[in-house]
Amino acid sequence: MSTALLTDLTIFILALLVGIEVIGKVPAMLHTPLMSATNAIHGIVLVGAMLIGVTSHTVVGYILAFVAAVFAGANVVGGYVVTGRMLKMFRREAGPSGTGRPELESLNGHKGLWAWLSGAGKASS
Repeated sequence: MSTALLTDLTIFILALLVGIEVIGKVPAMLHTPLMSATNAIHGIVLVGAMLIGVTSHTVVGYILAFVAAVFAGANVVGGYVVTGRMLKMFRREAGPSGTGRPELESLNGHKGLWAWLSGAGKASS
């Protein structure tokens, strides 16, 4: 094994340990927003893995680049899946009035401005 490969493997293992330590300290409440916000970083890791694959000229380099590309790709896809699920939790469903605009209805059951604009408020005035 060459000294350059040994140095690269040492840096990789140290970065892996630091990453595990940092992520392990993040509370569960913050993990999903942080994961969805770091999709760009995972994309950069994927590009870096592909660059390593292009510039390496040994079988070990090709294998490491392939493994890095697979893990980075899984992170990118997983981040977007988690973001989609997280955003789906905050979507509002159509209200019982059938207006399809629950954000315009007040919390105490009155239709408010939406009812007035749609004509229901005009009959009472």
